[in-house]
Amino acid sequence: MHKWIMSALVTIACAMGVYLLATAMPERPKEETLAEGQELLRIKATNFEFDQAEYKVKAGTSYKVKFSNTLGSHGVEFVGLGIELNKDNPETEVTFDQPGTYELHCSIMCGQGHATMISKLIVE
Repeated sequence: MHKWIMSALVTIACAMGVYLLATAMPERPKEETLAEGQELLRIKATNFEFDQAEYKVKAGTSYKVKFSNTLGSHGVEFVGLGIELNKDNPETEVTFDQPGTYELHCSIMCGQGHATMISKLIVE
C-alpha cells in the first residue's frame, strides 16, 4: 500500500514541476530608468494573445520597448520595422519615425493559436 502512495506523490510532484517550468514563474517588477524625453512601450504576451489589440506611439519620440511573457514561450516581431524581441532579447530603444499602422505578430511557433496571435502598432 505504501508503494502506491509514494508513487502517486512522486508523480504529482513531477507534474507540478513540469507545469511550473512550462508556465514560467512571474518576474519581479523592476524600477524603470528612462532617458529624458523617452517613453516606455511595454508588450506582454500570454498564450495566443498580446495584452493589447493596439499599441499607440508618437512619431519622432524615443521609446524603450520592453517585451515579456506572462504565460508560454513567445516573441514579437514588428513587421516592416526590423524589430524582433523575445526572452533572450527582451528590450530595445527605438524612435518610430514613419507614421502608419504596423502589424505585430508572435515570432516563435507557440502552438495552435500561433497564427491568430496578432496585434497592431499605430504610429501617430
